[in-house]
Amino acid sequence: MNIEPIAYFRSPLTSKFGIPRQSGIVAELPGTIAFVPKYAQPEALRGLEAYDYVWLIWGFSENVEAEKHPTVRPPLLGGNERVGVWATRSPFRPNNLGLSSVRIARIDAESARVEVTGADLMDGTPIYDVKPYLPYVDSHPEARGGFTDDHEWQRLQVVIDDRHAALFDAKDLQVLKKLLALDPRPHYHQDSTREYGMPFKGFDVRFRVDDTILYVLEISKI
Repeated sequence: MNIEPIAYFRSPLTSKFGIPRQSGIVAELPGTIAFVPKYAQPEALRGLEAYDYVWLIWGFSENVEAEKHPTVRPPLLGGNERVGVWATRSPFRPNNLGLSSVRIARIDAESARVEVTGADLMDGTPIYDVKPYLPYVDSHPEARGGFTDDHEWQRLQVVIDDRHAALFDAKDLQVLKKLLALDPRPHYHQDSTREYGMPFKGFDVRFRVDDTILYVLEISKI
């Protein structure tokens, strides 16, 4: 079976570094589904306004050539315990396919673009299908969640001075802080003197982490 992108995702995050590890973790993070010309028919979006969420089936386009294994080390487990790949949402999968639920913010049928929030996709990610989220069959609040039931993301305290905070409006600043609080670093990095950079809305955000506090050091235009 050959599949082709029906759309591409537009995001303020232009690198894998800093992408939330699950959809919905940063519910305010904006993005746009931009349909390719072949599928940019307004009538194809008819009725979508009646839904609050959609499922996106998309491609881990940055991991296509990465080596795949039957077990992976989830960051939520500290990167020290191996779990079967089918028991995780690891991006290192044989067919490189991802699945995310995102909230619809606005539909522009004429331009074939759907603005959404809460996605865990980087800018330029190919989307292969869009399906409506149906609460009566897709929501199972009583279901077990494997190792995620016993482990929570430990969020960092983010320290950013007024000079750098002033570069963003209130909404974008809130999103940036929530992204940084998730600790974008690889799970095995614990050096408090090491400096990292994360692209966000055309800026390079430089920071370091000391224990549970993330310090923003510099923000500059890319």
